[in-house]
Amino acid sequence: MKPLAVKLGKWELDNPIIPASGTFGYGVEFNKYYDINILGSFSFKGTTPKPRFGNDLPRIAEIKDGLLNSVGLQNNGIDHVIKYELQELKKVFHKKVIANIAAEDIKGYVEIIKKLNKEKDNIGIFEINVSCPNVKKGALKFDVDHIALAKLIKELKKISKIPLYIKLSPRVSDIVLMAKTCEKAGADGIVLVNTMPGLAIDINTHKPIMGNKIGGLSGPALKSIALRAVYLCYENIKIPIIGCGGITTCEDVIEFMMTGASAVEVGSSNLINPYICKELIETLPNVMKKYNISNIQSIVGIAHK
Repeated sequence: MKPLAVKLGKWELDNPIIPASGTFGYGVEFNKYYDINILGSFSFKGTTPKPRFGNDLPRIAEIKDGLLNSVGLQNNGIDHVIKYELQELKKVFHKKVIANIAAEDIKGYVEIIKKLNKEKDNIGIFEINVSCPNVKKGALKFDVDHIALAKLIKELKKISKIPLYIKLSPRVSDIVLMAKTCEKAGADGIVLVNTMPGLAIDINTHKPIMGNKIGGLSGPALKSIALRAVYLCYENIKIPIIGCGGITTCEDVIEFMMTGASAVEVGSSNLINPYICKELIETLPNVMKKYNISNIQSIVGIAHK
């Protein structure tokens, strides 16, 4: 393997840098800034069975050491995404993409997977979003109820022709239980972690800043929470982990991988600096040299040894 190459199960990526869902659109939007083929892959915008308008404005609030977002899974629905967004993406991105999907119930997830199975040559992973904090109903029940989560995964494994990675929430009392549930039910990997529910107040109006009131906390404020989740789960499961939460530097990437992540997703940093993933990939070799790392894959989980 090349020095920056990593593996997620049988899927080998050129490097561990993956823009996170909800921060990179469907890829084409960022291709005007740089050739997105330099990425390991990317997770496209959370897609649902039917179009969603999303939450009331405003949807973003800047806070100390992070962002709160309450977009509410706005998207055009799976049929439109397959017919238009994925066709446009194929013209500019020549690797497999990560498909982030969400639904209100098992039937909705099944519907999306059956349709996306036909795109298996272009999709490396299904990233099953069961932990979005910005929707008023649906997927939230799966991220806090391990029995419901196991049932969902088992149903999806019956039909999926693509590996399933479950994106988990940090808001649970026992993240290891949820990770073990994923592995036992047949998931091929997990993503740690989604955003943490938070609130911001406008002192002038005396009210919450965002239209939905509650939003998902991302950015550096989430990093230590995410690292803890990766560390604990790595010690208790054997399936791969993608780490996510507050990554802004190559040192952050290395920390997550040493903790047990096989690759990382870069989230809110893309909203602040659209070139961040390109810069991380270009800078990583020199940072690896600084810390005497010859092969990035070799450091996965080294913090446990």
